[in-house]
Amino acid sequence: MKKYIAIGLIIALGFIALQTIYIVGEWQQGLVFQFGEPRRVTRDPGLYFKIPFVQDLVLLDKRVLGTEPQTAEYLTLDKKRLLVDHVSRWQITDPLLFYRTVRDETGAMARLDQVIAGRLREEIARHQFIDIVREKREPIVASVTVGSRPAAESFGITLLEVRIRRIDLPTEVQASVFARMQAERERIAKRYRAEGEEKALETRAAADKQREITLATAYGQSQIERGEGDARAAAVTAQAFSQDVEFYGFVRRLQVYETILGAGSKIMLPPKSDLLRYLESPQLVPPASAAPAGN
Repeated sequence: MKKYIAIGLIIALGFIALQTIYIVGEWQQGLVFQFGEPRRVTRDPGLYFKIPFVQDLVLLDKRVLGTEPQTAEYLTLDKKRLLVDHVSRWQITDPLLFYRTVRDETGAMARLDQVIAGRLREEIARHQFIDIVREKREPIVASVTVGSRPAAESFGITLLEVRIRRIDLPTEVQASVFARMQAERERIAKRYRAEGEEKALETRAAADKQREITLATAYGQSQIERGEGDARAAAVTAQAFSQDVEFYGFVRRLQVYETILGAGSKIMLPPKSDLLRYLESPQLVPPASAAPAGN
């Protein structure tokens, strides 16, 4: 009998010890309540004691937590419908206020999602659809984060950041929006092509003009140089042949003979033609008109 009493006492003492001792982990913070009234807030990890059956313990997480609500539909400034999927990161910084306002993490996520969704709806309604898609995402989430923090602090929560994970279009409007976007891109592409063609024409015209100027300048310079060359050649030739006029006449006639007296050529000339005098006598004799008067 005494054995069973001892076992019962050991079990009772163990149960009382479990109700008296509690451990707060590195990732936890504890609240001790006595008849519903807060008595102690434990933020540091370690082994602690409480009054059994009188005081109750509530452990809360002090790590960075997150919410990932379902995708919601929002309306932009230009009346475009968007499906937005956002996430948030937050931390319990006032455990007593947190417990009094939202009780637990589930209640906190529900209240926090309502606050963030409201702010997000306001911000999206201030911007055009194309701006949100292109470049306004970061300013929007920054504004939502700052605007939602006061409400989060009223729950004992510090809101660290809000992020937009995905932006999409409702299925029924995707085709029409994509068609308009494609038409807009084609219009911009045509404008760029037209500007490119205009620039190309200007470049070709300038190149053609410069080419004509260069050719004209080169042709003029070549004509000048050719004229100067011809004049110098004529001067040299004249100077050379002026030393022996008869020899010059003889060479010129030989050139004429070579030109007109080809194979099978027939030429009818007077017997006393001056052109034939070198054929009659190959000696360099002056023409009849240049003979002395006494002969």
